[in-house]
Amino acid sequence: MKHLYFIRHGESVMNKQGIFSGRVETPLTTEGKSQVRKAGESLKAIRIDCIVSSPLGRTMETAELLAELIGYPKDKIITTPLFTERDFGPLDETKYLPDLGDLEGVESIDTVISRAQEGLDFLRSLPADTILLVSHGAIGRALRHCLNPEIPFRPSSGFGNGEVVKLL
Repeated sequence: MKHLYFIRHGESVMNKQGIFSGRVETPLTTEGKSQVRKAGESLKAIRIDCIVSSPLGRTMETAELLAELIGYPKDKIITTPLFTERDFGPLDETKYLPDLGDLEGVESIDTVISRAQEGLDFLRSLPADTILLVSHGAIGRALRHCLNPEIPFRPSSGFGNGEVVKLL
């Protein structure tokens, strides 16, 4: 892997409501689909060799729409739970909190970062030069931290829905 592009899924219904949706299924909103189409237009200029996605519905919907827009075969999208959103446990389906701290039942930041590193190792094993990863905010922050440890993992430095970022 020479290049890694990351996109956070388009806005979901629960994102719009300000509700935690870690491992909970929630579809994209009309705005979310629009965000993905806009991202797809920007990705047309990049030769994507491989699309990898979290298996959750909102990321798969995003990945499939992007694949269609850039001419990538949908049946070639690779899914792996390594890139599933942080497990918010008892907070799922509740209003956002400004600081999660070390709440019982919530996947720790260290665990998310460790999973992101394992995911990077997986991506590096793929026979592709340019990979597009479709995932979630916490995983994006963890990946960015793994690739550049000077950038801390914190919610205030997140990714917008449908935002494409070159990580590598």
